[in-house]
Amino acid sequence: MASNKAGFSVRQLREWLEAPVAEGATAGRTRLNTLRGAAARITTPLLPDDYLHLVNPLWSARELRGRIVEVRKETADSATLVIKPGWGFDFKFHPGQYIGIGVLVEGRWHWRSYSLTCPPDWTDPEHKSKRLISIAVKAMPEGFLSSHIVNGVREGSIVRLAAPQGGFVLPEPPPAKVLFLTAGSGITPVMAMLRTMDRRGGVPDVVHVHSARTPEDVMFANDLRELHEKHPSFTADLHYTGEHGKFALADLDERVPDWRERDTWACGPAAMLDEIEKHWAAAGIAEQVHVERFEIERSASGEGGTVTFGKTGRSVEVDGATTLLQAGEGAGVQMPFGCRMGICQTCVVTLTDGHVRDLRNGTEHRSGDKVQTCISAAAGDCTLDV
Repeated sequence: MASNKAGFSVRQLREWLEAPVAEGATAGRTRLNTLRGAAARITTPLLPDDYLHLVNPLWSARELRGRIVEVRKETADSATLVIKPGWGFDFKFHPGQYIGIGVLVEGRWHWRSYSLTCPPDWTDPEHKSKRLISIAVKAMPEGFLSSHIVNGVREGSIVRLAAPQGGFVLPEPPPAKVLFLTAGSGITPVMAMLRTMDRRGGVPDVVHVHSARTPEDVMFANDLRELHEKHPSFTADLHYTGEHGKFALADLDERVPDWRERDTWACGPAAMLDEIEKHWAAAGIAEQVHVERFEIERSASGEGGTVTFGKTGRSVEVDGATTLLQAGEGAGVQMPFGCRMGICQTCVVTLTDGHVRDLRNGTEHRSGDKVQTCISAAAGDCTLDV
């Protein structure tokens, strides 16, 4: 039986060595082919990273990678992914930040950003106390990748990772009085905050109002229950919209009488967050609310056209609803990205020719402008410096 260590077998090594001479290989001369292939490999200008990847896919100095070690259902349409990152991952992130994750589906890498749900420097005894991270994903009807992750991704899969980032974070030490307002998958960054406070043994006066359609739709329901029972200073207030309708901010005075005195973190649908920002502004305490948006409000559409990526020479025809970031990734171009929501500025590149339009407000950019590719679409033919 072939030896298999770190996901790499003797058979795979032989196939890799023979690859340079595979087309000219002669049947029955396996050993000779292996020697010829090894000689070709030695004289080929490969980088050390190419050899390391063969031994362990997580040993890469060129990109962050991770292996999915557990897929755990949270609800019928959501799941937690526990991931073992490879070299270079920063485990000292801030609770509330998100990461980018690339998943290989039918030969193409698809990227999205998801909030971390674990504390920094998290280790799990069930996985030999190795340092791990976790994210939680809710399948959306229009979300190809989210549906695949929840229903199709397998344990052991290798994924690509982007470094943690984002400003929706829990300070250290946390405020004395905290209010969390979440709905649906908006609970995910808050779970990292709650788990971090619990791990550090210092849960202040925290009230968490979370909205879900039914009790079965509450992500992390058991965790919330355990935290509620473990810490007298923590209150989990669950609101079921299927029975009571949308949570009304006017009810805050009754449900959380001292909400004006609390530092607030809110995450959920865009309409909910808009209402919260207006409500806090009307109360004269806009600076006390922190908001994390998972959605882009698109009030405009581009005309579409041919997008050319100058440095790679690749071009792709797109419609007016496809972002430049999506266009580039679809064409196989290595695009810079971060939040994918127009917040972090990581995706900014220079427009060298043509026009593009901001999908949020219709603002048009022209040659020489720097544009955010995650929220911009082609307004005719255009060229990007990437």
